[in-house]
Amino acid sequence: MEQVNDDTLAAARKVIAVHINYPSRAAQRGRTPAQPSYFLKPSSSLSLTGTAVERPSGCELLGYEGEIAIIIGKAARRVGVEDAWSHVAAVTASNDLGVYDLRYADKGSNLRSKGGDGFTPVGPALIPADAVDPAKLRIRTWHNAELVQDDTTEDLLFPFARLVADLSQLLTLEEGDIILTGTPAGASVAVPGDVLEVEVGTTDGALSTGRLTTTVTEGTTAFADFGAQPKADDLQREEAYGSREAAGLPAVGSALSPEVKAKLESVCTATLSSQLRKRGLNNVSIDGLTATRPDRKVVGLARTLRYVPNREDLFKTHGGGFNAQKRAIDSVNEGEILVMEARGEKGTGTIGDILALRAQVRGAAAIITDGGVRDFSAVAAMELPTYYSNPHPAVLGRRHIPWDMDITIACGGTTVQPGDIIVADSDGILVIPPAIAEEVADDSIAQEREEVFIAEMVEQGHSVDGLYPLNAAWRAKYEEWEAGKAND
Repeated sequence: MEQVNDDTLAAARKVIAVHINYPSRAAQRGRTPAQPSYFLKPSSSLSLTGTAVERPSGCELLGYEGEIAIIIGKAARRVGVEDAWSHVAAVTASNDLGVYDLRYADKGSNLRSKGGDGFTPVGPALIPADAVDPAKLRIRTWHNAELVQDDTTEDLLFPFARLVADLSQLLTLEEGDIILTGTPAGASVAVPGDVLEVEVGTTDGALSTGRLTTTVTEGTTAFADFGAQPKADDLQREEAYGSREAAGLPAVGSALSPEVKAKLESVCTATLSSQLRKRGLNNVSIDGLTATRPDRKVVGLARTLRYVPNREDLFKTHGGGFNAQKRAIDSVNEGEILVMEARGEKGTGTIGDILALRAQVRGAAAIITDGGVRDFSAVAAMELPTYYSNPHPAVLGRRHIPWDMDITIACGGTTVQPGDIIVADSDGILVIPPAIAEEVADDSIAQEREEVFIAEMVEQGHSVDGLYPLNAAWRAKYEEWEAGKAND
Protein backbone atom coordinates (compact mmCIF):
# COMPACT_ATOMS: atom_id res chain seq x y z
CA MET A 1 0.00 0.00 0.00
CA GLU A 2 1.05 3.58 -0.59
CA GLN A 3 2.67 5.34 2.35
CA VAL A 4 1.71 8.73 3.73
CA ASN A 5 4.56 11.10 2.87
CA ASP A 6 5.38 14.78 2.61
CA ASP A 7 3.46 15.01 -0.67
CA THR A 8 0.33 13.71 1.11
CA LEU A 9 0.65 16.42 3.72
CA ALA A 10 1.33 19.13 1.14
CA ALA A 11 -1.82 18.20 -0.79
CA ALA A 12 -4.07 18.81 2.21
CA ARG A 13 -5.39 22.34 1.87
CA LYS A 14 -7.94 21.73 4.62
CA VAL A 15 -8.06 19.53 7.69
CA ILE A 16 -11.59 19.21 9.04
CA ALA A 17 -12.42 17.43 12.30
CA VAL A 18 -15.73 16.12 13.63
CA HIS A 19 -16.61 16.77 17.26
CA ILE A 20 -18.56 13.66 18.36
CA ASN A 21 -19.27 10.66 16.16
CA TYR A 22 -18.88 7.43 18.19
CA PRO A 23 -21.70 6.39 20.53
CA SER A 24 -19.13 5.45 23.17
CA ARG A 25 -17.72 8.99 23.12
CA ALA A 26 -21.20 10.51 23.18
CA ALA A 27 -22.03 8.46 26.27
CA GLN A 28 -18.80 9.57 27.91
CA ARG A 29 -19.49 13.23 27.16
CA GLY A 30 -23.12 12.98 28.23
CA ARG A 31 -24.55 14.38 25.01
CA THR A 32 -25.52 12.96 21.63
CA PRO A 33 -25.62 15.47 18.78
CA ALA A 34 -28.50 15.38 16.31
CA GLN A 35 -26.27 16.62 13.49
CA PRO A 36 -22.51 16.52 12.93
CA SER A 37 -20.47 19.58 13.88
CA TYR A 38 -16.95 20.41 12.81
CA PHE A 39 -13.86 22.50 13.39
CA LEU A 40 -10.80 23.27 11.26
CA LYS A 41 -7.21 22.37 11.98
CA PRO A 42 -4.44 24.11 10.04
CA SER A 43 -2.54 22.01 7.52
CA SER A 44 0.64 23.02 9.35
CA SER A 45 -0.51 20.75 12.21
CA LEU A 46 0.03 17.67 10.02
CA SER A 47 2.99 15.39 10.64
CA LEU A 48 4.21 11.91 9.74
CA THR A 49 4.60 8.75 11.76
CA GLY A 50 7.73 8.57 13.88
CA THR A 51 7.87 12.28 14.59
CA ALA A 52 7.69 13.94 17.99
CA VAL A 53 4.98 16.28 19.22
CA GLU A 54 5.79 18.99 21.70
CA ARG A 55 3.64 19.61 24.73
CA PRO A 56 3.87 23.40 24.86
CA SER A 57 5.73 24.91 27.78
CA GLY A 58 3.43 25.64 30.70
CA CYS A 59 0.72 23.22 29.51
CA GLU A 60 -0.47 20.28 31.59
CA LEU A 61 -3.15 18.60 29.49
CA LEU A 62 -1.98 17.31 26.11
CA GLY A 63 -4.91 15.19 25.01
CA TYR A 64 -4.74 12.49 22.36
CA GLU A 65 -7.60 11.09 20.27
CA GLY A 66 -7.09 8.20 17.89
CA GLU A 67 -9.17 8.76 14.74
CA ILE A 68 -9.76 7.45 11.24
CA ALA A 69 -8.79 10.05 8.64
CA ILE A 70 -10.42 10.04 5.23
CA ILE A 71 -8.60 11.67 2.32
CA ILE A 72 -10.54 13.24 -0.50
CA GLY A 73 -9.62 11.92 -3.95
CA LYS A 74 -11.71 14.15 -6.18
CA ALA A 75 -13.43 17.45 -5.57
CA ALA A 76 -16.86 17.21 -3.94
CA ARG A 77 -19.43 20.01 -4.09
CA ARG A 78 -23.07 19.43 -3.19
CA VAL A 79 -22.84 15.66 -3.55
CA GLY A 80 -25.42 13.26 -2.18
CA VAL A 81 -24.81 10.63 0.48
CA GLU A 82 -25.15 7.86 -2.09
CA ASP A 83 -22.31 9.32 -4.20
CA ALA A 84 -20.10 10.74 -1.46
CA TRP A 85 -17.84 7.72 -0.83
CA SER A 86 -16.74 7.76 -4.47
CA HIS A 87 -15.01 11.09 -3.74
CA VAL A 88 -12.80 9.50 -1.07
CA ALA A 89 -9.37 8.21 -2.13
CA ALA A 90 -8.16 6.53 1.02
CA VAL A 91 -8.38 6.14 4.77
CA THR A 92 -5.53 6.20 7.25
CA ALA A 93 -4.83 6.56 10.95
CA SER A 94 -4.62 9.94 12.67
CA ASN A 95 -4.20 11.39 16.13
CA ASP A 96 -6.17 14.54 16.94
CA LEU A 97 -3.87 16.05 19.55
CA GLY A 98 -4.60 19.18 21.54
CA VAL A 99 -3.92 21.05 24.77
CA TYR A 100 -6.96 21.55 26.97
CA ASP A 101 -5.06 24.33 28.75
CA LEU A 102 -5.92 26.69 25.87
CA ARG A 103 -9.54 25.72 25.19
CA TYR A 104 -10.79 28.70 27.18
CA ALA A 105 -9.07 31.06 24.73
CA ASP A 106 -10.56 29.51 21.60
CA LYS A 107 -14.25 30.39 22.04
CA GLY A 108 -15.07 27.08 20.37
CA SER A 109 -12.71 27.36 17.39
CA ASN A 110 -10.09 24.92 18.79
CA LEU A 111 -7.43 26.91 16.91
CA ARG A 112 -4.98 27.36 19.78
CA SER A 113 -5.81 24.16 21.58
CA LYS A 114 -5.68 21.82 18.56
CA GLY A 115 -3.82 23.76 15.86
CA GLY A 116 -0.23 23.45 17.08
CA ASP A 117 2.56 22.23 14.84
CA GLY A 118 2.55 18.44 14.75
CA PHE A 119 -0.84 18.18 16.43
CA THR A 120 -2.28 16.04 13.59
CA PRO A 121 -0.02 13.10 12.80
CA VAL A 122 -1.37 10.82 10.05
CA GLY A 123 -0.28 7.51 8.50
CA PRO A 124 1.72 5.44 8.07
CA ALA A 125 -0.06 3.71 5.15
CA LEU A 126 -3.07 4.60 3.02
CA ILE A 127 -5.85 2.04 2.62
CA PRO A 128 -7.66 2.58 -0.71
CA ALA A 129 -11.25 3.63 -0.14
CA ASP A 130 -12.56 1.35 -2.87
CA ALA A 131 -11.03 -1.64 -1.09
CA VAL A 132 -13.02 -1.27 2.13
CA ASP A 133 -16.54 -1.02 3.47
CA PRO A 134 -16.49 2.23 5.51
CA ALA A 135 -18.85 0.61 8.05
CA LYS A 136 -16.37 -2.22 8.69
CA LEU A 137 -13.28 -0.42 9.90
CA ARG A 138 -11.58 -0.77 13.25
CA ILE A 139 -9.58 1.83 15.15
CA ARG A 140 -7.20 1.13 18.02
CA THR A 141 -4.97 3.38 20.11
CA TRP A 142 -2.10 2.41 22.41
CA HIS A 143 -0.66 4.63 25.14
CA ASN A 144 2.79 3.37 26.16
CA ALA A 145 1.91 -0.02 24.63
CA GLU A 146 -1.38 -0.27 26.57
CA LEU A 147 -4.50 -0.58 24.42
CA VAL A 148 -6.78 2.31 25.42
CA GLN A 149 -9.15 2.70 22.46
CA ASP A 150 -10.75 -0.08 20.44
CA ASP A 151 -13.90 0.51 18.42
CA THR A 152 -15.43 0.02 14.99
CA THR A 153 -17.36 2.15 12.52
CA GLU A 154 -20.37 -0.15 12.49
CA ASP A 155 -22.66 2.12 14.51
CA LEU A 156 -21.29 5.63 13.98
CA LEU A 157 -23.66 8.49 14.66
CA PHE A 158 -22.72 9.95 11.27
CA PRO A 159 -21.33 7.51 8.68
CA PHE A 160 -18.38 8.72 6.62
CA ALA A 161 -20.40 9.24 3.44
CA ARG A 162 -22.78 11.49 5.33
CA LEU A 163 -19.88 13.62 6.59
CA VAL A 164 -18.53 14.11 3.07
CA ALA A 165 -21.97 14.91 1.67
CA ASP A 166 -22.83 17.24 4.54
CA LEU A 167 -19.60 19.25 4.30
CA SER A 168 -19.89 19.48 0.53
CA GLN A 169 -23.21 21.31 0.79
CA LEU A 170 -21.44 24.47 1.88
CA LEU A 171 -17.80 24.17 0.85
CA THR A 172 -15.85 22.42 -1.83
CA LEU A 173 -13.84 19.47 -0.59
CA GLU A 174 -10.69 19.45 -2.67
CA GLU A 175 -8.36 16.65 -3.64
CA GLY A 176 -6.05 15.92 -0.74
CA ASP A 177 -8.27 17.42 1.96
CA ILE A 178 -8.38 15.39 5.18
CA ILE A 179 -11.40 14.75 7.37
CA LEU A 180 -10.87 13.44 10.91
CA THR A 181 -13.97 11.42 11.66
CA GLY A 182 -14.19 11.47 15.47
CA THR A 183 -12.73 9.46 18.33
CA PRO A 184 -14.22 6.67 20.45
CA ALA A 185 -14.16 6.56 24.24
CA GLY A 186 -10.78 6.05 25.85
CA ALA A 187 -8.99 9.21 24.75
CA SER A 188 -6.87 10.66 27.52
CA VAL A 189 -3.75 12.69 28.36
CA ALA A 190 -0.10 12.08 27.47
CA VAL A 191 2.99 13.51 29.14
CA PRO A 192 6.54 14.02 27.88
CA GLY A 193 8.22 10.68 27.28
CA ASP A 194 4.98 8.89 26.38
CA VAL A 195 4.57 7.01 23.11
CA LEU A 196 1.22 7.04 21.31
CA GLU A 197 0.23 4.62 18.56
CA VAL A 198 -2.89 4.52 16.40
CA GLU A 199 -3.84 1.83 13.89
CA VAL A 200 -6.75 1.61 11.46
CA GLY A 201 -7.72 -1.58 9.68
CA THR A 202 -10.63 -3.60 8.41
CA THR A 203 -12.61 -5.50 11.02
CA ASP A 204 -11.58 -8.80 9.41
CA GLY A 205 -7.90 -7.88 9.78
CA ALA A 206 -7.18 -8.13 6.08
CA LEU A 207 -5.94 -4.55 5.67
CA SER A 208 -4.13 -2.23 8.05
CA THR A 209 -2.43 1.13 8.02
CA GLY A 210 0.21 -0.07 10.44
CA ARG A 211 0.81 1.85 13.64
CA LEU A 212 1.06 5.63 13.54
CA THR A 213 3.67 6.41 16.19
CA THR A 214 4.14 9.72 17.99
CA THR A 215 6.45 10.53 20.89
CA VAL A 216 5.65 13.36 23.29
CA THR A 217 8.38 15.83 24.24
CA GLU A 218 8.40 18.81 26.61
CA GLY A 219 8.37 22.31 25.16
CA THR A 220 10.97 24.71 26.45
CA THR A 221 9.83 28.04 25.00
CA ALA A 222 7.33 29.90 27.17
CA PHE A 223 4.32 31.64 25.67
CA ALA A 224 4.82 35.35 25.08
CA ASP A 225 2.97 37.56 27.53
CA PHE A 226 0.97 39.34 24.81
CA GLY A 227 -1.23 36.31 24.15
CA ALA A 228 -3.39 33.79 25.99
CA GLN A 229 -1.55 31.85 28.68
CA PRO A 230 -2.16 28.19 29.46
CA LYS A 231 -4.44 27.47 32.37
CA ALA A 232 -6.15 24.31 33.54
CA ASP A 233 -8.93 23.63 36.02
CA ASP A 234 -10.67 20.52 37.26
CA LEU A 235 -13.35 20.72 34.57
CA GLN A 236 -10.71 20.65 31.82
CA ARG A 237 -8.86 17.84 33.61
CA GLU A 238 -12.07 15.80 33.72
CA GLU A 239 -12.72 16.48 30.03
CA ALA A 240 -9.14 15.68 29.03
CA TYR A 241 -8.86 12.41 30.95
CA GLY A 242 -12.44 11.35 30.26
CA SER A 243 -13.62 11.17 33.87
CA ARG A 244 -12.92 12.63 37.28
CA GLU A 245 -11.61 9.29 38.48
CA ALA A 246 -9.14 9.01 35.59
CA ALA A 247 -7.97 12.55 36.28
CA GLY A 248 -7.31 11.70 39.93
CA LEU A 249 -10.07 14.02 41.13
CA PRO A 250 -12.49 13.20 43.94
CA ALA A 251 -15.91 12.08 42.78
CA VAL A 252 -18.36 14.97 42.60
CA GLY A 253 -20.74 13.12 44.86
CA SER A 254 -18.14 11.99 47.38
CA ALA A 255 -19.30 14.50 50.00
CA LEU A 256 -22.97 13.70 49.42
CA SER A 257 -23.37 10.00 49.93
CA PRO A 258 -26.92 8.64 50.11
CA GLU A 259 -26.52 8.51 53.89
CA VAL A 260 -25.48 12.16 54.21
CA LYS A 261 -28.19 13.23 51.78
CA ALA A 262 -30.84 11.41 53.82
CA LYS A 263 -29.63 13.08 57.01
CA LEU A 264 -29.78 16.54 55.44
CA GLU A 265 -33.26 15.82 54.08
CA SER A 266 -34.46 14.88 57.56
CA VAL A 267 -33.78 18.29 59.14
CA CYS A 268 -34.99 21.78 58.27
CA THR A 269 -32.81 24.59 56.98
CA ALA A 270 -33.51 26.62 60.12
CA THR A 271 -31.75 23.96 62.19
CA LEU A 272 -28.92 23.65 59.69
CA SER A 273 -28.52 27.41 59.73
CA SER A 274 -28.08 27.47 63.50
CA GLN A 275 -25.46 24.73 63.33
CA LEU A 276 -23.58 26.58 60.60
CA ARG A 277 -23.71 29.74 62.70
CA LYS A 278 -22.15 27.84 65.63
CA ARG A 279 -19.26 27.13 63.29
CA GLY A 280 -18.85 30.79 62.38
CA LEU A 281 -20.63 30.52 59.02
CA ASN A 282 -23.15 33.36 58.88
CA ASN A 283 -23.06 34.16 55.15
CA VAL A 284 -24.24 30.90 53.63
CA SER A 285 -27.85 31.61 52.67
CA ILE A 286 -29.07 32.44 49.17
CA ASP A 287 -31.56 35.19 49.88
CA GLY A 288 -34.49 36.93 48.22
CA LEU A 289 -35.72 34.12 45.98
CA THR A 290 -39.11 32.48 45.52
CA ALA A 291 -39.68 28.79 44.84
CA THR A 292 -41.96 27.31 42.20
CA ARG A 293 -42.31 24.25 44.45
CA PRO A 294 -42.18 25.53 48.06
CA ASP A 295 -43.54 22.18 49.21
CA ARG A 296 -40.38 20.39 48.13
CA LYS A 297 -37.23 19.74 50.14
CA VAL A 298 -34.18 19.84 47.88
CA VAL A 299 -30.67 18.56 48.61
CA GLY A 300 -28.01 18.35 45.93
CA LEU A 301 -24.56 19.31 44.71
CA ALA A 302 -24.03 22.70 43.10
CA ARG A 303 -23.11 23.23 39.48
CA THR A 304 -22.56 26.88 38.67
CA LEU A 305 -23.16 29.30 35.81
CA ARG A 306 -22.19 32.96 35.65
CA TYR A 307 -23.76 35.71 33.59
CA VAL A 308 -21.96 39.01 33.06
CA PRO A 309 -23.63 42.30 32.07
CA ASN A 310 -24.51 42.43 28.41
CA ARG A 311 -22.12 44.17 26.07
CA GLU A 312 -23.24 43.89 22.48
CA ASP A 313 -19.88 43.06 20.93
CA LEU A 314 -19.22 40.34 23.52
CA PHE A 315 -22.70 38.90 23.21
CA LYS A 316 -21.94 38.25 19.54
CA THR A 317 -19.00 36.05 20.52
CA HIS A 318 -20.37 34.45 23.68
CA GLY A 319 -24.15 34.63 23.50
CA GLY A 320 -24.93 32.45 20.51
CA GLY A 321 -24.46 28.81 19.63
CA PHE A 322 -23.65 26.25 22.29
CA ASN A 323 -22.91 28.94 24.84
CA ALA A 324 -22.11 28.57 28.53
CA GLN A 325 -25.80 28.56 29.48
CA LYS A 326 -26.60 25.70 27.12
CA ARG A 327 -23.44 23.80 28.06
CA ALA A 328 -24.33 24.06 31.74
CA ILE A 329 -27.87 22.85 31.16
CA ASP A 330 -26.69 20.05 28.88
CA SER A 331 -24.13 18.76 31.37
CA VAL A 332 -26.02 18.98 34.67
CA ASN A 333 -26.29 15.48 36.11
CA GLU A 334 -28.88 13.62 38.13
CA GLY A 335 -29.29 15.10 41.59
CA GLU A 336 -27.24 18.23 40.86
CA ILE A 337 -28.51 21.77 41.31
CA LEU A 338 -27.68 24.43 38.74
CA VAL A 339 -26.98 27.72 40.53
CA MET A 340 -26.85 30.87 38.39
CA GLU A 341 -25.21 34.18 39.14
CA ALA A 342 -27.32 36.91 37.54
CA ARG A 343 -26.23 39.76 39.84
CA GLY A 344 -29.79 40.12 41.15
CA GLU A 345 -30.75 41.61 37.78
CA LYS A 346 -34.51 41.28 37.43
CA GLY A 347 -34.93 42.89 34.03
CA THR A 348 -34.65 39.76 31.92
CA GLY A 349 -34.99 35.99 32.03
CA THR A 350 -32.09 33.67 32.78
CA ILE A 351 -33.93 30.38 32.18
CA GLY A 352 -37.00 29.45 30.15
CA ASP A 353 -39.21 26.45 29.64
CA ILE A 354 -37.11 24.58 27.04
CA LEU A 355 -33.85 24.71 28.97
CA ALA A 356 -35.60 24.04 32.28
CA LEU A 357 -37.21 20.99 30.67
CA ARG A 358 -33.79 19.83 29.47
CA ALA A 359 -32.46 20.13 33.03
CA GLN A 360 -35.45 18.18 34.34
CA VAL A 361 -34.97 15.43 31.76
CA ARG A 362 -31.30 15.15 32.76
CA GLY A 363 -32.38 14.61 36.37
CA ALA A 364 -31.37 17.95 37.91
CA ALA A 365 -32.64 18.41 41.46
CA ALA A 366 -33.36 22.14 41.07
CA ILE A 367 -32.46 25.39 39.33
CA ILE A 368 -31.51 28.44 41.38
CA THR A 369 -31.13 31.89 39.82
CA ASP A 370 -31.03 35.32 41.39
CA GLY A 371 -32.42 36.66 38.11
CA GLY A 372 -35.66 36.35 36.20
CA VAL A 373 -37.49 33.38 34.69
CA ARG A 374 -39.14 33.40 31.26
CA ASP A 375 -42.12 31.25 30.24
CA PHE A 376 -42.97 31.33 33.90
CA SER A 377 -46.25 29.42 33.88
CA ALA A 378 -44.60 26.51 32.05
CA VAL A 379 -41.55 26.51 34.32
CA ALA A 380 -43.73 26.73 37.44
CA ALA A 381 -45.78 23.73 36.28
CA MET A 382 -42.72 21.47 36.08
CA GLU A 383 -41.75 18.92 38.69
CA LEU A 384 -38.32 20.52 38.78
CA PRO A 385 -38.19 23.18 41.52
CA THR A 386 -36.91 26.55 40.33
CA TYR A 387 -35.87 29.34 42.71
CA TYR A 388 -36.01 32.79 41.11
CA SER A 389 -36.25 36.53 41.69
CA ASN A 390 -39.22 37.27 39.45
CA PRO A 391 -40.90 36.36 36.16
CA HIS A 392 -39.78 38.40 33.14
CA PRO A 393 -40.56 37.97 29.45
CA ALA A 394 -37.26 39.22 27.98
CA VAL A 395 -34.48 36.96 26.67
CA LEU A 396 -31.19 36.95 28.52
CA GLY A 397 -29.46 39.01 25.79
CA ARG A 398 -31.25 42.09 27.04
CA ARG A 399 -29.12 42.28 30.18
CA HIS A 400 -26.86 39.20 30.33
CA ILE A 401 -24.13 37.29 28.54
CA PRO A 402 -23.71 33.62 29.57
CA TRP A 403 -20.01 33.69 30.35
CA ASP A 404 -18.64 30.71 32.24
CA MET A 405 -19.64 27.57 34.11
CA ASP A 406 -18.38 25.45 36.99
CA ILE A 407 -16.55 28.34 38.64
CA THR A 408 -16.99 30.16 41.95
CA ILE A 409 -19.96 32.53 41.70
CA ALA A 410 -22.14 34.81 43.82
CA CYS A 411 -25.87 34.12 43.99
CA GLY A 412 -28.43 35.78 46.24
CA GLY A 413 -25.76 37.39 48.37
CA THR A 414 -23.51 34.41 49.05
CA THR A 415 -20.63 32.60 47.41
CA VAL A 416 -21.27 29.24 45.76
CA GLN A 417 -18.60 26.86 44.50
CA PRO A 418 -19.06 23.81 42.29
CA GLY A 419 -19.53 20.81 44.57
CA ASP A 420 -20.99 22.81 47.46
CA ILE A 421 -24.05 21.15 49.01
CA ILE A 422 -27.29 23.05 48.54
CA VAL A 423 -30.22 22.48 50.91
CA ALA A 424 -33.50 24.27 50.28
CA ASP A 425 -36.95 24.15 51.86
CA SER A 426 -39.76 26.57 52.63
CA ASP A 427 -37.50 28.45 55.06
CA GLY A 428 -34.80 29.22 52.51
CA ILE A 429 -31.69 28.05 50.70
CA LEU A 430 -28.38 27.18 52.37
CA VAL A 431 -24.91 26.52 50.99
CA ILE A 432 -23.01 23.93 53.06
CA PRO A 433 -19.27 23.33 52.61
CA PRO A 434 -18.91 19.63 51.74
CA ALA A 435 -16.16 19.00 54.29
CA ILE A 436 -18.49 19.65 57.24
CA ALA A 437 -21.79 18.44 55.78
CA GLU A 438 -22.09 15.17 57.70
CA GLU A 439 -21.01 16.75 60.99
CA VAL A 440 -23.56 19.55 60.54
CA ALA A 441 -26.27 17.03 59.64
CA ASP A 442 -25.57 14.86 62.70
CA ASP A 443 -25.61 17.84 65.06
CA SER A 444 -28.80 19.14 63.44
CA ILE A 445 -30.52 15.82 63.99
CA ALA A 446 -29.46 15.92 67.65
CA GLN A 447 -30.67 19.52 67.96
CA GLU A 448 -34.08 18.73 66.50
CA ARG A 449 -34.39 15.78 68.86
CA GLU A 450 -33.81 18.14 71.78
CA GLU A 451 -36.37 20.54 70.35
CA VAL A 452 -39.01 17.78 70.29
CA PHE A 453 -38.44 17.35 74.02
CA ILE A 454 -38.51 21.13 74.61
CA ALA A 455 -41.78 21.46 72.67
CA GLU A 456 -43.35 18.71 74.79
CA MET A 457 -42.27 20.46 77.99
CA VAL A 458 -43.63 23.82 76.81
CA GLU A 459 -46.88 22.15 75.86
CA GLN A 460 -47.10 20.80 79.41
CA GLY A 461 -46.89 24.37 80.71
CA HIS A 462 -43.21 24.80 81.60
CA SER A 463 -41.47 28.16 81.15
CA VAL A 464 -38.82 28.45 78.46
CA ASP A 465 -36.44 29.96 81.02
CA GLY A 466 -33.65 27.43 81.40
CA LEU A 467 -35.49 25.06 79.08
CA TYR A 468 -34.70 26.75 75.78
CA PRO A 469 -31.80 26.34 75.52
CA LEU A 470 -31.35 23.51 77.99
CA ASN A 471 -29.58 24.33 81.25
CA ALA A 472 -27.87 21.60 83.25
CA ALA A 473 -31.00 20.59 85.14
CA TRP A 474 -33.18 20.41 82.08
CA ARG A 475 -30.45 18.58 80.13
CA ALA A 476 -30.42 15.85 82.77
CA LYS A 477 -34.20 15.53 82.36
CA TYR A 478 -33.79 15.47 78.58
CA GLU A 479 -31.28 12.62 78.83
CA GLU A 480 -33.73 10.67 81.00
CA TRP A 481 -36.47 11.34 78.44
CA GLU A 482 -34.18 10.27 75.62
CA ALA A 483 -33.23 7.06 77.41
CA GLY A 484 -36.89 6.28 77.96
CA LYS A 485 -37.64 6.80 74.27
CA ALA A 486 -34.79 4.49 73.35
CA ASN A 487 -36.23 1.74 75.55
CA ASP A 488 -39.76 2.07 74.19
